[in-house]
Amino acid sequence: MADRLEVQGRHGKSRVRVSRVWRRPAAAGGHVIVEWNVAVSVVSDCLPSYTSDDNSAIVATDSIKNTVYVKAKECKEIVSMEEFAVILGRHFTSLYPQVSEATVTIVERPWERVVVDGKPHSHGFKLGVEKHVTEVIVKKSGNLLINSGIQGYSLLKTTQSGFEKFVRDRYTLLPDTRERIVATEVTAWWRYPFEHVSQIPSKSFCFTQRYQDVKKVLADTFFGPPDVGVYSPSVQNTLYLMAKEVLNRFPDIASVQLRMPNLHFIPVNLGNKENPGLVKFADDVYLPTDEPHGTIEATVSRPKSKL
Repeated sequence: MADRLEVQGRHGKSRVRVSRVWRRPAAAGGHVIVEWNVAVSVVSDCLPSYTSDDNSAIVATDSIKNTVYVKAKECKEIVSMEEFAVILGRHFTSLYPQVSEATVTIVERPWERVVVDGKPHSHGFKLGVEKHVTEVIVKKSGNLLINSGIQGYSLLKTTQSGFEKFVRDRYTLLPDTRERIVATEVTAWWRYPFEHVSQIPSKSFCFTQRYQDVKKVLADTFFGPPDVGVYSPSVQNTLYLMAKEVLNRFPDIASVQLRMPNLHFIPVNLGNKENPGLVKFADDVYLPTDEPHGTIEATVSRPKSKL
């Protein structure tokens, strides 16, 4: 309490860009490179810095930035984003008595190994599209929360999608359809069940591999079998089936949050009195647009124990 006002503050450093290379021989898989955009935010007992000119308890944000590079240097073995976030969180909450909690958010730039003449290149990479993200909260007690996800995961199929039997009133112009393009840019977050740093598996668990696994399950469920696909009666139903399949496949994931905007492909019909059939739509020519677009999102979780 200061001047009878409550102060709840936090501070940190954002947009700390760091890249780390682990140089393995070609026989061991070749070089590995990561490029991370790191944000660190700490909850710290430094009230006098807000209410007076006493900065003695502040961990400078420049020091926070420098720590990111020091810890990256200390990682002699390959680590995932999630592991690196935990390393940073444990550092800040253990080294500084006044820091009770650290939140570390990382977005990875997707450098992907290139394939030349059918062989993975030992040190060549190209830039991908969708991004691996994580947010890790570490408390001084060792309690933690690990969320991981995907940003910018664009998916589209040209058939096997419809939308019908929805609410109709005087505001409704959209016709029912059982044939349309469905496209979206998936943002996904999933929560791991680990609640304390002691619960994180050692080398037997790889967050990076789980990211790749989840990404594949989301796409496979969206598209269906390669020869016939799977019908989608709504984005809502497809979203639920995608999240459900992730939970069914991976018991180490506690919940899945998906945001799937409905990016529209509008059938094109062009004509006037003189030329009524200039362009007559026959499931072929569309106007792609994402303004405005539908917004569909949900969180799907495992049932909570009744004990």
